[in-house]
Amino acid sequence: MRGAVRWMASVLLCVTLWLTPWGPVAAMDAAMTERYHSLIEEFRCLVCQNESLAESDADLATDLRTEIQELLEDGASDAEITDFLVARYGDFVLYRPQFKPLTYVLWIGPFVLAAAGLATLLLRIRRRAGSEAGAPLSAQEQQRLRDLLDDSARE
Repeated sequence: MRGAVRWMASVLLCVTLWLTPWGPVAAMDAAMTERYHSLIEEFRCLVCQNESLAESDADLATDLRTEIQELLEDGASDAEITDFLVARYGDFVLYRPQFKPLTYVLWIGPFVLAAAGLATLLLRIRRRAGSEAGAPLSAQEQQRLRDLLDDSARE
């Protein structure tokens, strides 16, 4: 009985520690904690790729959260922390990459693609409208059309 209680307590402690990603934040004051949470929301988990560091349970995300906390405790500014992580992991670590020559395609590319798609759509619509107008009817076609209209008017 005593061994079972000890085993259950150990399991409960392990589960609690495993489910608590914010554990190390307790030692920081309220302002630093706010900065910490703001920063870990801004960085992408390099393992999960579609989750922020705050959302990810990956080991690398845990390490990066710890690294950010240590940098904050050492007095680093948000810009210094961002520069450190970008230097180490590249622009991919940022959810909102900086606007610079290496990331122009990321920022401008969607607008260029949308404009190209719109231009293609407009050209197709214009061509279709132009082809539907077609050439004028020949004399034989005009006579056939008159005959059909006269037949329908008599009925």
